[in-house]
Amino acid sequence: MRVHVADHPLITHKLTVLRDARTSSPVFRQLTSELVTLLAYEATRQVRVEPIEIQTPVTTTTGVRIADPRPIVVPILRAGLGMLEGMVTLLPTAEVGFLGMVRNEETFEPQTYAERLPEDLSDRQCFVLDPMLATGGSLGAAIEFLFRRGAQDVTAICLLGAPEGVAAIERQVDGRDVTLVLGAIDERLNERGYIVPGLGDAGDRLYGTV
Repeated sequence: MRVHVADHPLITHKLTVLRDARTSSPVFRQLTSELVTLLAYEATRQVRVEPIEIQTPVTTTTGVRIADPRPIVVPILRAGLGMLEGMVTLLPTAEVGFLGMVRNEETFEPQTYAERLPEDLSDRQCFVLDPMLATGGSLGAAIEFLFRRGAQDVTAICLLGAPEGVAAIERQVDGRDVTLVLGAIDERLNERGYIVPGLGDAGDRLYGTV
């Protein structure tokens, strides 16, 4: 498994504002989208392309285009939905699937409640969006779900991660082609399974409590 922590001053700046408890939901949503676009730039370095010949105003030349089958972007509902716009801004030709997962707040175990994905993901590059890599339960279950459908490789994009979550994913996906792209790795998890210092519950801060 490859782990890439994006070390860039703009990413750190935007994360600082996201962490601030005073940041409103509209600003939080906007900054999340901007931050994901920056992280997606790193996450798509290995996206598959194929050569194509084009005509410029001067001559013909060979460039590249995104290869078929197209990559698929999979936000984990609900918080991952707030990352979707930033991802498809950079990769507009990608297909989009959805995976609904929720963490049991007592056991911290993930539960799947909805999915909208192709039955066959053979030879597909998948990009999973999940703001917080805390215990690794939900993200690990999502990655496993995609591989069972035949995915070739999976890249997960997270705003923040905890060392415990990174280690849990590494244990689970041993031997598979998985990349983690993170804005930062924080100190630890607290007794409730929240990232410290973190930024709170990303879903609540994006959309408000239900």
